[in-house]
Amino acid sequence: MRRGVGLTVLAAALSVVVSGCGSGVIDKSTDGVPPAEATGTLRVLIPSFPPSTKGREAFQNVVDEFHKTYPKMKVEPDFATYNNLNEKLATSIAAGIPYDVMVTGVGWVQPFASKNIFEDLGKYGVTPDFIKEKSTPALIPAVTYDKKLYAYPLLADARAVALRKSAFIEAGLDPNKPPTSLAEIKVAAEKLTKRDKNGNITRSGFDLASATGFRQSFTTFLASTGTPLYVGGEPNFDNKAGLDTLLWIKSMINNVQPYGQTNAAQQPLVLTGEAAMGIVNGAVDCSDKGIGKKNCDDLKFFRFDSGKEIEYVGGDLASIGSRSHHKDAAWAFIQTMVNKPTLDAIAKLNKKIPAYKDAGNSPQAQSNPLSNFTANGLQYAANENEVPSNWLEMRGNFDIQLTQAVLGQKDPAKVLHNLAGQSR
Repeated sequence: MRRGVGLTVLAAALSVVVSGCGSGVIDKSTDGVPPAEATGTLRVLIPSFPPSTKGREAFQNVVDEFHKTYPKMKVEPDFATYNNLNEKLATSIAAGIPYDVMVTGVGWVQPFASKNIFEDLGKYGVTPDFIKEKSTPALIPAVTYDKKLYAYPLLADARAVALRKSAFIEAGLDPNKPPTSLAEIKVAAEKLTKRDKNGNITRSGFDLASATGFRQSFTTFLASTGTPLYVGGEPNFDNKAGLDTLLWIKSMINNVQPYGQTNAAQQPLVLTGEAAMGIVNGAVDCSDKGIGKKNCDDLKFFRFDSGKEIEYVGGDLASIGSRSHHKDAAWAFIQTMVNKPTLDAIAKLNKKIPAYKDAGNSPQAQSNPLSNFTANGLQYAANENEVPSNWLEMRGNFDIQLTQAVLGQKDPAKVLHNLAGQSR
């Protein structure tokens, strides 16, 4: 979700993509060569494995399994993070040395597929029905461009909403009947907000998790009204639902939560007790090394529902580079990654949900109450949906302009109209 760095560089690189391979040194193609005889180097861009000892060990297990099929192929990993993934991709494109396997996130497939950077996976049997049978159907829109699929889901990065039971009881609210609509949440949040004698907020009533921008929170709240941000790449927010949602966010900031509020641990504020309600990530550590059992027992999880029950879901999505000379080997590598034991290991490393059919029964889902809740709610998944091909440039615009609207610096209706125009 932290993907704002390097978008200008990447956009520039994408704009000059040509059919040639630049000045890079490229192996001879192994496509069509029997796997046991294929040689060369498979370049893998893989932010799903943290560049730690445990991450490298888990990745090596994938390589060892892959070598059972492709024993002579070398594997060259690039342990990128989502903070530097854009620069890695831009450098690769500019240098003409393509990655064979690329893992990106929701909102990335359409821009890359539209520039012929990603390979259509239809030739490997990846269809919507295939993903429905094997993986997480909720992520089908995120991997689709022009009715073709260009990535395969590895992990689901889900969000939920949490409340502090003790705070609810203190405020005279029933924690067993959480507010789910935007209107209900505002009423409850105002009751839950604590202030000092000078009127400064000492405990937020609701943490919108928007310290770095309002794009994801706006997308989430809008989706709960039954309105996806985009439909088939076309903007779907320059309307009454979009304006009402943006005005609701505006009414919350500096009312139930100070603008830009965060904490040193970069944890959701409701987990630390700094907020009575709020958006949380997809896992919580209830051990003594984490927030502890007492804190966990004080939490209840729920989903937004202003007409449609939703759970925001991002994810890690694996693609094959269209300029790869080892497409068959790249697909074999992806198939190795989506084995259940491998996905379980990656999910644990990233505190996300493995994107396979019965994720609710996965070790990660069973390891903590929040992962269990989000894993069993993937059928309610919502996100930006099928975004336009200029989405990598639009992401930053959303955060900047929505923030200006929320802070009263620009007219909210004009902001949404401008963003819709820029999306086309």
